[in-house]
Amino acid sequence: MKLTIGNVTLDNNVILAPMAGVTDLPYRVLCREQGCGLVCMEMVSAKAVLYKNRNTKELLEVDPRERPVSLQLFGSDPEILSKIAGELEEGPYDIFDINMGCPVPKIVKNGEGSALMRNPKLVEEILSAMVRTLKKPVTVKIRKGFDDSSVNAVEIAKIAEGCGVSAIAVHGRTREQYYSGRADWDIIRQVKEAVSIPVIGNGDVFTPENAKRMVEETGCDGIMVARGAKGNPWIFREIAEYLETGRKPPRPSADELKAMIMRHGQMMLEFKGETAGMREMRKHVAWYTAGYPNSAALRNDINTVSTMDELTALIGERL
Repeated sequence: MKLTIGNVTLDNNVILAPMAGVTDLPYRVLCREQGCGLVCMEMVSAKAVLYKNRNTKELLEVDPRERPVSLQLFGSDPEILSKIAGELEEGPYDIFDINMGCPVPKIVKNGEGSALMRNPKLVEEILSAMVRTLKKPVTVKIRKGFDDSSVNAVEIAKIAEGCGVSAIAVHGRTREQYYSGRADWDIIRQVKEAVSIPVIGNGDVFTPENAKRMVEETGCDGIMVARGAKGNPWIFREIAEYLETGRKPPRPSADELKAMIMRHGQMMLEFKGETAGMREMRKHVAWYTAGYPNSAALRNDINTVSTMDELTALIGERL
């Protein structure tokens, strides 16, 4: 099923969520190749871009193979956010997203991420400034609310629509829940019924069946996969095919798994250099191999890997 966000039409409606430390360039390319309709980049601080923080350079890089791509900015100053978005608009980004869902304490303490949901007036100022500045589509990612006493996703969604935002992603948990408990899909349904722009459901999609049930229960226009995509880029083709045909493609074979890990490692090596790339690959390998026989011992040993040769040897022996 195709999904159109502003003037951007996606191949399908299955989207990779932005995840810090996970959705870097190599992984986004792999997910896109496996049928992901839209990849979202790791969130970038608008202030860090403003002050030319050198760490943001890598975060802002895009490979032509991964497009269409959504760049997620976070911050709380409407002027800085819109200024930076305006400066980046000529870049290889198809959609600009504003993070109003991150639950991390240091982000929330600064009044950013999910803390913005406590301040609807500021939300309106930020989104209005973004839409005014950009010709490209602006989207926003929110949560159910900040906590159970302030469930205001519907109110924030209506504000976003009024500001001219092109789509809204809703994670069915409050900030206080972080990623625990069950996602409340009913809030996604409520948002879908309250606005006419596309609504993307997020939370607890780990299988094609989960995705289908989310669409049926909420009426959402798109499905955003977060933790379900860790070590599992195949989930995108599986969901897309299942929604389209009702059939589930087979899970990857051991050879496919090996090939994916090696390709991922090689891309990490090229993009981040051997030391940083292999350090990052440790967690990815743990995710790729979770549930496989002897995966606990493998996870233990992967933490000693520091070169591509060592990764090749370990995967060759164990998988």
